[in-house]
Amino acid sequence: MGEKRLFEAYRNAPYSVPGHGKRNLDVMKEALDRLDGDLESDIYGSGKIIEDFQEKMADQLGKERAVFFPSGTMAQQIALRIWCDEKEVPKVAYHPLCHLEIHEEDGLKKLHGIEPILLADKERVIDLEDVTGLDEDIACLLLELPQREIGGQLPEYQTLEAISRFCREKGIKLHLDGARLFEVLPHYGKTASEICDLFDSVYISFYKGFGGIAGAILAGSEAFTEKSKVWKRRHGGDLISLYPYIISADYYFDQRVGKMDQYYEEAKELAAHFNDCEGISTLPLKPVSNMFHVIFHYPQKQIESILIDVYEETGVGLTGYVKEITENECAYEVSIGDQYQTIPKEKLQATFTLLNKKLTIK
Repeated sequence: MGEKRLFEAYRNAPYSVPGHGKRNLDVMKEALDRLDGDLESDIYGSGKIIEDFQEKMADQLGKERAVFFPSGTMAQQIALRIWCDEKEVPKVAYHPLCHLEIHEEDGLKKLHGIEPILLADKERVIDLEDVTGLDEDIACLLLELPQREIGGQLPEYQTLEAISRFCREKGIKLHLDGARLFEVLPHYGKTASEICDLFDSVYISFYKGFGGIAGAILAGSEAFTEKSKVWKRRHGGDLISLYPYIISADYYFDQRVGKMDQYYEEAKELAAHFNDCEGISTLPLKPVSNMFHVIFHYPQKQIESILIDVYEETGVGLTGYVKEITENECAYEVSIGDQYQTIPKEKLQATFTLLNKKLTIK
């Protein structure tokens, strides 16, 4: 009951902290309003609209070619299948909390017969020693930047370079789960193409940091992407047309790719507000992208009640949910987008002053 009340209080708040706003038809309408009605759609993966966008993203990522997919789940399973077939080794390595391991109903295993090797402790990112210590032959190593399930943590850039060198020396393909790649560029101080140069294949998402409807890009060499098109057809990914996804992806990419520095700075500011409150911490302590986890060292029901009161008194919604971790801890994930800058600074400060007061009293 408390969960439902919290969600309703969050939705009713005039201001909300995370994201780009509600996902409704206005997202598509805004993208469509700028277009000429004579624009022709793509047809089964071909046509100017999809081909131009694929070329644009290949240039952004510094890769020979790029292919648009309706989902990242499809794109990444296909990427790993290609690398396993090429080496004739049906094994890949990735983090224990990788999306493919915990959110895809064993798709990699059931659909492709690929065995995952889990690297590193689940509370930290993969390090060089984890990779060099592998005692099994693998076709591909997948790295997720940032590692979402542990608060968006990142390895040091020098570690990425060292892992890339080792993989190339050993004939191991390196795949980037870059669903939030552009969000980590401010922290690394690198371009997307500089980071992607360390990897053999790259996936990026268009609905997370960019706020498009859906869709993904898989990029790599020409030979790799041609194989991916075959697998895309086998997976049913060549819909008769994907232009609504492509139009929104292209539009919101252009709208927001230049705002990643802003989102990053705002995430650090927001994390500082949380860390100044009694019994709240963030993971990481200082964000390395526009996302992080907020941990309340109090029971879930208690925090739900406090947050509802804060929203109703201040008009600022922080989150629509908190998830129980232990009997005395709960948490949620926050990602900064366009919404944050719409909140007056004094109203945001008043929100955290009140939150801290209620936590101290409790």
